Amino acid sequence: MADRGLKSKTAPRKRVRLAPQERQSLILDRTADIIAREGVSALSMDRIGREAGVSKSLVYAYFPGMTDLLRQLLQREWRRLRRLQAEAADRAETMEGLVRAVTHVYLKYIDERGMLIERLQAEPSVSAIHDPTEFGRESAVGYLAEIVAEHYGLPQDIAKAATDISFGLPAAAGAYLLQRRLSREVLEDLTVTMILGTLNELKREHMARLQPIRRAPPLR
Repeated sequence: MADRGLKSKTAPRKRVRLAPQERQSLILDRTADIIAREGVSALSMDRIGREAGVSKSLVYAYFPGMTDLLRQLLQREWRRLRRLQAEAADRAETMEGLVRAVTHVYLKYIDERGMLIERLQAEPSVSAIHDPTEFGRESAVGYLAEIVAEHYGLPQDIAKAATDISFGLPAAAGAYLLQRRLSREVLEDLTVTMILGTLNELKREHMARLQPIRRAPPLR
């Protein structure tokens, strides 16, 4: 009886017939899992095929080479993350709600997927791509910068620079999150406080510099 139980546990899973699009998505999913756990250097077409339950030749049928596979994965992850952030931002009613929503989505993504996007972007052949979709970083920065400019009364170029720089804070918080030194909730609060504090101070400084100089009347 024990031997039967052991055999049933180690028996290979049956391959499920999937539509081409589903099979391609599965290959990307398994590639993402490997990268999140071990990094890009652990990849090979043979290993990806094994983990996806397909042959190496079938992986090549969907992706001509590793670079093409990784580029498609990066674009998919970009779109997924930006879409989630855009949806969260659209539901926000206050500036704090907006910053918190976008930060929350990012940290949740990092908690679930690790530094997947960052590891993909560290590969020169992969990061060289430009994502022309509405979910690219440039589009996301532009969308949020318009809100920041309107809310804080800042020039568009200043608002865009501040927004672009602020994008680095959640990424830094995500790297810290993976060290498990602080909870996701604490890091979310910390990141939101830093971003809002910077924008508030920027508004105060900007307005102070534009105010007319008040001069005392000349002594007679």
